[in-house]
Amino acid sequence: MNMAKIISNRPFYLGLIVLVLILLFTLPVYGSNYGIILLTNIILYIILTLSWAIFSGPTGYISLASAAFLGVGMYTMAILGNEFPLVVAVLAGGLISSCLALLTGALTLRLRGMYFIMFTFGLTQLAKYVVLWWEHHINAITGRYVIIIEPPIVYYYILVIFVSTLLAAYYIRRSRLGLALQTIGENEEAAAHMGVNVTLVKVITFGISAFFMGAAGAIMATRWIYIDPSIAFNILYSFLPVLMAIFGGMGQLYGPILGAAIFAYLEELLITRFPYYYMLFFGVVLVVAVLYLPNGFVGLIEKWRRRSGERQES
Repeated sequence: MNMAKIISNRPFYLGLIVLVLILLFTLPVYGSNYGIILLTNIILYIILTLSWAIFSGPTGYISLASAAFLGVGMYTMAILGNEFPLVVAVLAGGLISSCLALLTGALTLRLRGMYFIMFTFGLTQLAKYVVLWWEHHINAITGRYVIIIEPPIVYYYILVIFVSTLLAAYYIRRSRLGLALQTIGENEEAAAHMGVNVTLVKVITFGISAFFMGAAGAIMATRWIYIDPSIAFNILYSFLPVLMAIFGGMGQLYGPILGAAIFAYLEELLITRFPYYYMLFFGVVLVVAVLYLPNGFVGLIEKWRRRSGERQES
């Protein structure tokens, strides 16, 4: 496919994106409450996966801290939701999660490979048990009730967070920061020799990705009404974004979105019909994706586009 065709297709893709956004923003007008709640849950997973891919995709650093940032956002809403306007509590959830990421990133992003994976997994568990100890011994409670917000309002908030995450991911990929991240992922030592402040770039990007996870956790807490450390810091929210990103593929921006949307819908479908076996299905799909789809759905789509272009040229 030549450059002229790519350029000529840009208005089509832009128009398609605008149409999808219009349909999403007008969903509460024509959609059912079940449809709104289902799509809210799907968009949550898309935000987690896309945020994870902002940092881990180009650098190759596998983070399992998503549940920690999501849980911090939830508890921020539980504490501040009754005292401050909703938008302030949501932003506070994102900012506190981002600060946590910046702090831990500054201390640990010099680690690599398995050591970084183990630390981020430990961070989620540490956050869970610190909150559990604090609530039990200091506040003498097990969990917290969160303010009740109508599903359409939660939907609009989560949709705005998704659009913000998408824009951030798009501009980072096309900025000097994105170029630095790609260089780090290809050869970190070479990037440092070229003058890239490797640690600073990784810490900043880690903090940006955590902001959207924390904001999403803050608004989603109002949907669950009651949270405790087991709910807020559920380790599945750390593993599922990795699985979804691998399944969708990280070569293009739409890969994590596609993977998260498919898996989130399948999770809802399987939990209602096979509540005890759905994680087994996810595990099988992960093994198949790693063995036969190393580049995810993105790889299949790109291969199909190349073959289609070759047939047209011939």
